[in-house]
Amino acid sequence: MQSVFLPATECGSSDDVFIGADNEEKEVEDEVATPRTLRPRKLAPTVTKRDLTKQIREVVARRHHSLDEKLFLDEHCSLVKAVRARASSYSKLKQRSQEVFDDPVTLHAKCIDLAKALQTAKHAVVYTGAGISTAANIPDYRGTNGVWTRLKSGKDVNSCQNLVSAVPTFTHMCIEALVRHHIVQHVVSQNCDGLHVRSGVPSDKLSELHGNMFCEICPNCDATYYRLFDVTEHTALRRHSTGRTCDKCNEGLKDTIVHFGERSDARWPHNWESAESNAYDADLILCLGSSLKVLRSYKQLWLTERTKRNRPKLYIVNLQWTPKDSQATSKINGSVDEVMKIVMLYLSIVPAVYFHL
Repeated sequence: MQSVFLPATECGSSDDVFIGADNEEKEVEDEVATPRTLRPRKLAPTVTKRDLTKQIREVVARRHHSLDEKLFLDEHCSLVKAVRARASSYSKLKQRSQEVFDDPVTLHAKCIDLAKALQTAKHAVVYTGAGISTAANIPDYRGTNGVWTRLKSGKDVNSCQNLVSAVPTFTHMCIEALVRHHIVQHVVSQNCDGLHVRSGVPSDKLSELHGNMFCEICPNCDATYYRLFDVTEHTALRRHSTGRTCDKCNEGLKDTIVHFGERSDARWPHNWESAESNAYDADLILCLGSSLKVLRSYKQLWLTERTKRNRPKLYIVNLQWTPKDSQATSKINGSVDEVMKIVMLYLSIVPAVYFHL
């Protein structure tokens, strides 16, 4: 077979071939010899703290972890600690928001104990919250069907009872009867619905700490007006003028509602002076239908400066956890109407029936 030789002009000389090989070898050697810090590096994709926290949350939620996952968690131990603390806090909050019911036997025994305590108390005071008005189709705030709960779930909150036509519940009428029979000396309420007034509790025996939506006052002469309509229709936070004037001095009237971040200096219907003096004299405090998350901030109502043995007995009736549970003489997990029915039966007191005219 005849050999074919390409011209040097087409394939290059043999020296050129060897020079090219030497150059490639030199480049490899230079690459190996170059310190790692000087080599061009590909930029890793930026991982935000939010993304990293999400990854950690997903890994922490798993029951079993691989070796790589364990190394990953060890590498970000401070974030892992924060994620676990947040998860624990959320779990505790969720547990506290759940409604708990005592079994019938336990509930009855606790109610009888409460009735006996009321019977022997020298100065009993009742603190009430939105939970006593739910039977009037007025939603509470933190219950399973409360305003805050429904708002968080994106549910409608406008289907509640018109407060103008709402009537006192069985519990309202029981409280009025206990006041009338001198078993309860004073009522302190967070509610603005005016149902304690409608039930017949005298104004000097009642402190409506957050106001009454049917009450307007004159800031000049302190005249108080109770209406059959909602006086707060055109009022709001730090805007309390109702647009009406006082019959006595012609001064502009104001509503009595205390919004978050406010505190009224008006005596009525808030009646703080009586609330504080009766709390000071109390040997028994009965909390009905309140989460106590707001009331607990009023230190003057709890006498925490006293030693534990010198504080009044504390009875709490609420289906959910309250921040005062650990200090309670008895925590009764039942509906307020059911509890008051047993208590009134034991005391042989029949509450009046409210007639709406």
